Amino acid sequence: MAKKVLMIVTNHTTITEDHKTGLWLEEFAVPYLLFKDKGYDVKVTSISGGEVALDPNSIEDKPEWKEAEKKLENTLKLSLDDVKGFDAVFLPGGHGTMFDFPNNETLLSVLQQFAEEDKIIGSVCHGPAGLVNVTYKDGTPLVKGKKVSAFTDEEEKEMQMDKMMPFLLETELRKKGADFVKVENWAVHSIRDGILVTGQNPQSSESTALKVVEALEV
Repeated sequence: MAKKVLMIVTNHTTITEDHKTGLWLEEFAVPYLLFKDKGYDVKVTSISGGEVALDPNSIEDKPEWKEAEKKLENTLKLSLDDVKGFDAVFLPGGHGTMFDFPNNETLLSVLQQFAEEDKIIGSVCHGPAGLVNVTYKDGTPLVKGKKVSAFTDEEEKEMQMDKMMPFLLETELRKKGADFVKVENWAVHSIRDGILVTGQNPQSSESTALKVVEALEV
């Protein structure tokens, strides 16, 4: 039986009136294609459904990404039924996730169920914004005591985006008890701790997806 991976992406498109955001293309396309190359059955969902906007700064004309981009033209809305039948879930980033991931009740419920069933939860860059408020049913934060990475406060400040964000991701994950692990800005870095696989930045998209594959192939 082919492994089944659920991918969940952002639909949020604006930070300010003159600053557009969305999904960061590489963080979706690279893992999606890697999972497909492995023969996995991949379902692409988004918070609101429909067409998924890309962060303008992430758009690259790479022919090999076209297949993945096509999957974003009309996505299914994430539902509570998406807890069933999957072996792993993967959350790509983009600044949009900072706005529509953290408090989305459907996403929190789906991720809680994945955690309770010890299924692999992967995320990269700002994707871990979806993890900050996830708890086990007993109220313990998902990330508490776990080695986790994500887009760092220093990377956010270097991009001059720190003042525009509702919170700083590294800081928030630390508040929830995560053992936050990072390397220098923009270097490839991903880490696995049990069911959690996280990556630091867009450059870590492939590395993070590969660790999800390793976890699934055990």
